[in-house]
Amino acid sequence: MSTGTVLATDPHVVSCTLAPRFEAVRTAREFTRRTLDGWGLAEIFDDVALVASELVTNALRHALGQSEPSRVPLRNGPQAAEILPIRISLVHRSPQVVCAVSDPSSTGPVAREADFVAESGRGLHLVDSFSRSWGWHPLAGAGKVVWALFDAHAAGPGPEQLPNPGRHRRSA
Repeated sequence: MSTGTVLATDPHVVSCTLAPRFEAVRTAREFTRRTLDGWGLAEIFDDVALVASELVTNALRHALGQSEPSRVPLRNGPQAAEILPIRISLVHRSPQVVCAVSDPSSTGPVAREADFVAESGRGLHLVDSFSRSWGWHPLAGAGKVVWALFDAHAAGPGPEQLPNPGRHRRSA
């Protein structure tokens, strides 16, 4: 089982560093479940976990350049310190939760035209459908973070909440 390193200085801002292996997707889901349960937000787990899975899978496939993440070699020694890790972060600022995945690539995600025959290529469409909004930001030096925003209300949109605008924004 892939184990992640969990970082927490604020109980409402939690991060987990993921190994560059296929099992990282499962680790991200488990981290998401534990965190949302701890915040009393288990009711949004399905949506957040699906988006977290897609974002981590994209980081493994595209940022690390591997079509088969289970075969990404682990690096040891001095080169390992030069590679930015994949990290999932969850931030809870009531009434919202942000799921963010950072990776070593500075290239932003691009939603492709949906091909219903292809086995892949629909991940960002799912992110757009299951989150309130999403986007990405380049990181200083190298890398990027892709984020998705969720309403932390279980019973669906109330009068004070807007429907899912489904916007993709890139901030420079």
